[in-house]
Amino acid sequence: MRKARRAKVMGWRWRSNPLRRHSDVVEAWIVLLAWAVATVGAVLAGVVGAQAAQRAVEHDRAGRRPVSAVLVKTVPGDGRDVVTGMRYDRVRATVRWSDGKGTVRTGTTDVKPTAKPGSAVSVWTDGHGRLVSAPVNSVEATTRVVLAGTGVALATGLVVLGGGLLVRLRVQRRATERWGAEWERVGRQWGHTTG
Repeated sequence: MRKARRAKVMGWRWRSNPLRRHSDVVEAWIVLLAWAVATVGAVLAGVVGAQAAQRAVEHDRAGRRPVSAVLVKTVPGDGRDVVTGMRYDRVRATVRWSDGKGTVRTGTTDVKPTAKPGSAVSVWTDGHGRLVSAPVNSVEATTRVVLAGTGVALATGLVVLGGGLLVRLRVQRRATERWGAEWERVGRQWGHTTG
């Protein structure tokens, strides 16, 4: 048995035809507006999201500064994972440094496994003298900005399209309810004409 093929006619909701209902035209406008708003809104939201991410990265980078510290002691071990046997390129260590006010501070950070106690290492601190991780490099910063902008753009577009779909489904439901009420009224006039 062959499956019936449905003919698709592009733009049928816009063409004048006796079977076209008012709800078909309303649906076509809803779809058109939803896609237009989703496209423009996604681009604008993506740009704003990327700019916000760029400001956050720049603010994060500006708040960090390198400080010379002395390695006090490293965590015992050879920098190898016990389960997998993989070698780490960094190990935890205790370091001592002097902040900008002359206060001597101590904290833990990651250093190379070959570093020996008493050697000088470079660490990063925030504006309050606390140890922080190194700022992101330009490639990581660009990646973060692009991902943030893309994520915001996709989320905005999907929300707008989802809202358009809900409105369109509501219009379809109302049209079906009106069609059902009209069928109830007209169907009684036909009577029972089964043979």
